[in-house]
Amino acid sequence: MTAEFNAKSTADEVLAGVDLKGKRFLVTGAASGIGLETARALAARGADVVGAVRDPAKAEAATAPVRDAASQAGGSLSLIALDLASLQSVRAAAERLLADGRRFDAIIANAGVMATPFGLTVDGFETQFATNYLGHFALVNRIEPLLADGGRLVVLSSQAHRVADVDLDDPNFEHQEYAPFVAYGRSKTAGTLFAAEFDRRHRARGIRAVAVMPGNSLTDLPRNFSPQELQGLFETVGKARAEAGLPPGELKSIPQAAATSVWAAVVANKDEIGGHYLEDCAIAPVNDTSNPFADGVRLYALDAVSAARLWAKSVEWVA
Repeated sequence: MTAEFNAKSTADEVLAGVDLKGKRFLVTGAASGIGLETARALAARGADVVGAVRDPAKAEAATAPVRDAASQAGGSLSLIALDLASLQSVRAAAERLLADGRRFDAIIANAGVMATPFGLTVDGFETQFATNYLGHFALVNRIEPLLADGGRLVVLSSQAHRVADVDLDDPNFEHQEYAPFVAYGRSKTAGTLFAAEFDRRHRARGIRAVAVMPGNSLTDLPRNFSPQELQGLFETVGKARAEAGLPPGELKSIPQAAATSVWAAVVANKDEIGGHYLEDCAIAPVNDTSNPFADGVRLYALDAVSAARLWAKSVEWVA
């Protein structure tokens, strides 16, 4: 696999010269941040993009750049209502897509929340676990028949997966003190395990799944942090990396942060990346040090036994 791209590459650079006319993509969280840029970059190459958003009416204005890009390239954008924190909403969105019946060449599970105050969804699940992981698990598995043979699933993970493994015994913090960033890390580990197990289950149909660390960028994801808290987080990251002898972490622009998603969904050799955790348009190395702000993927996020156990529990939860 050629190493043409890196941490500095943008989504437009990754897709330069690629014709996506006739290709169809589902992008969750397409109304802001990395999801918006991902949808725009795909539509600008002629793709038909379905953007899943919490409020399609509010998202109309925000997604205007995607529609403009699509109109110039022969692509399209349509919006569908999806609240990942509500299994009823997830099922309704899935049924609409199934009734439409058109296939997707790739599903990009991009939407998420970060470090929210403690809360439970209407279904009784911790907010971050439900939104970042369980809602996507329910949606993707329900519409899996729409994923074309040879298609791809891209699940956005995070460097924060290094903070915490999943806790299948107490996913809702009923028996332990709630820690927002620990909950975020668990949800991102869960997403990574989901991608690994989905890949194992569907590779016989030519479908491959990956987890993607997009890189740190200033989207509205950290909206639950005050400016002082965000600055404190940056300082903590810098100190942890320095203590490990690592170079300072660099913020990516949003176009750079969307690059690995589109690389995984379109450009990379799917059989080389399938089942892996990606960062900076490459397969990330395993780095099992306890440093939560190091690069690479921790072994527990790819553990096959853990992935199978999480899958089985998730089937129970969404049933």
